[in-house]
Amino acid sequence: MGRFLAGVASAMLLMAAGLLFWKSDAGAENPIPPPPAAVGAAGPSLLADPPAASEKTREEKRFGRYDKDKDGAITRDEYLASRRKAYAKLDTNGDGRLSFEEWSTKTTGKFATADADRSGILTPAEFATTRVVRKSKPRPECPPVRREDDDG
Repeated sequence: MGRFLAGVASAMLLMAAGLLFWKSDAGAENPIPPPPAAVGAAGPSLLADPPAASEKTREEKRFGRYDKDKDGAITRDEYLASRRKAYAKLDTNGDGRLSFEEWSTKTTGKFATADADRSGILTPAEFATTRVVRKSKPRPECPPVRREDDDG
């Protein structure tokens, strides 16, 4: 057991000596290269100026979309303009009032489409057709993985 410990200790001492020798040799050379020579002010520029990024933030862009007359302020009418367009689409008879039937047009149409037997009641099979179909990104077609143990 003593020989084993002596061998481990000597190996550790040799590694420490090698590390110290390597560190002392690495400090002799300069790892950071000198900066390139500066081009004179009158000399041609090798790189063009990069394009300037837009200073507008997301909120500033959103503000600009609402501010229709570009006067730097949003009036009540400007703020409600998009809501009026959506309301006008729902107000099918144009009387300025939104009835329940006008508001629920999409839902009642979906119910009528799902009620295949026109009974006014949805069976479980008919109700299943009303589920929301989420669109997911198509998965990329990947080539099949070939394993070494495959015969084909």
